Amino acid sequence: MAYDVPPLPYAYDALEPHIDEQTMHLHHDKHHQTYVDKVNAALEGTDLAESPIEDVIADLDAVPDAKRTAVRNNGGGHLNHSLFWESMSPDGGGSPSGDLAEAIDETFGSLDELKEKVNTAGANQFGSGWAWLVLDGDTLAVVASANQDNPTSKGQTPLLGVDVWEHAYYLSYQNRRPDYLNAWWNTVDWGVVESRYAAARS
Repeated sequence: MAYDVPPLPYAYDALEPHIDEQTMHLHHDKHHQTYVDKVNAALEGTDLAESPIEDVIADLDAVPDAKRTAVRNNGGGHLNHSLFWESMSPDGGGSPSGDLAEAIDETFGSLDELKEKVNTAGANQFGSGWAWLVLDGDTLAVVASANQDNPTSKGQTPLLGVDVWEHAYYLSYQNRRPDYLNAWWNTVDWGVVESRYAAARS
């Protein structure tokens, strides 16, 4: 069962002006496709080729040594981007509700404080990587990861992640990563994040 790039759940230009159409084409069709092609090649013929990518990334020690780096980088890229596309919507922005909203207030003080922590983690990530809101045990936390590492590998559940590789923003924002991070919150689909939080706690 080879992996596939999931189709975008919205049009390529649907996130404008926050994320431009050309970036979405390149990011989704080219970059994500490359990760999928390479992880499929790495896992071909192994016992893990039929496993969900979440399970593979959660237990990288089970991947043969000679293939582990390729799977970590490219399988992580596939998982990260699959989560990323689903986390955004042309109707995004606003605020979470329900249990997630309460947990954010209890943990961070407010949604604005959460945004500041994520933005800081993303802006300070040296080189390429991601900033995440995760569930770590029973507690929300903000973490950063390098390259295409995913919090699943550390036993955490990713609820929301923002890509801070340059290919995610450079056409519109150039070196202004903080501007991209601020704009990106206007795309967040909190309903999806709430569903992930509920599933992780069930």
